[in-house]
Amino acid sequence: MDILGLINTFIRVVENGSIAAAARAQGMSPAAVSQSITRLETHLGVRLLSRTTRSMALTESGTRYFEKVRHIPHDIDLASQAAAVAQQPQGPLCIATTTAFGRYVLAPLMPKFKEAYPRIDIELISTDRRVDHRLEGVDVSIRIDAQLNDQLIARRIASIPFVFCASPAYLDRAGVPTTPEDLQRHACLVLRYPTDGRFLPWAFRRDGERFEAKVNPGFVCDDIDTIAQIALNGGGIARLASFIAQPLIDSGRLLPLFESSARNAACAEPEPMEVYACVTERSALNAKVRGFIDFLERAVQSQPDALAEAVPLRPDKRKSR
Repeated sequence: MDILGLINTFIRVVENGSIAAAARAQGMSPAAVSQSITRLETHLGVRLLSRTTRSMALTESGTRYFEKVRHIPHDIDLASQAAAVAQQPQGPLCIATTTAFGRYVLAPLMPKFKEAYPRIDIELISTDRRVDHRLEGVDVSIRIDAQLNDQLIARRIASIPFVFCASPAYLDRAGVPTTPEDLQRHACLVLRYPTDGRFLPWAFRRDGERFEAKVNPGFVCDDIDTIAQIALNGGGIARLASFIAQPLIDSGRLLPLFESSARNAACAEPEPMEVYACVTERSALNAKVRGFIDFLERAVQSQPDALAEAVPLRPDKRKSR
């Protein structure tokens, strides 16, 4: 027997003043409402309502019973709301990210993430140095291929195009390279990665084969924004993630190289930047972390330009979930 349902019907009858009005409010027939009241009275062993064909009134027992149960539907609603709130991700969430991805991609998304998960308190570590999840309390990190290691569980969340580009002034002065092999005759603005001091390779694919172009490091720097500024001022050719390069190209301040329309059999496709969401172990995938990864996956897939090639989460060749 659904006692709560019978009690709710009884309350509706009292509040609406008649069985017919309660039936309309609940989308039931008057006969069904009357039967519910009868079953409740039988269960309690008392008469709750004095009913005639023309009127209805609470009995003394019915009045006392109504005063005790009238709050029950409201209390059930409050309990349901409290349970829903308790299930929402909440508490501190520490996210580590590369400097450029943090500045250009994550930072603009953080207000929307906070709006979606108001009970999560966010700390964002934006750095290119080596971050230790356990020592620094990092819940999830966003990393590129060069930062991955076997101590992390990594899933790819996006494949972002790299764009080779230079200023019009530089290209007027030095000429336009048409193949990756031409790069060794140009001033190349090379990123030295802070984690291990190595140059990040300028990789391409041609006929399904990967190769790294030989470059002439005209400038070396450990900050990609500085490299972009050098390129803007005619210092040479830069390889920039599309979320950095595209606004500069759209404004005409940089010109793209090796575009698809200009490629020929001797040219090649720049290898994209793979971006991963990383945790230390499966148990770290709590509701907060899953909520953030799911949000970020949806967000990068919705970007119309720089992140247009984002792909669904899937296991990396390293540890997988």
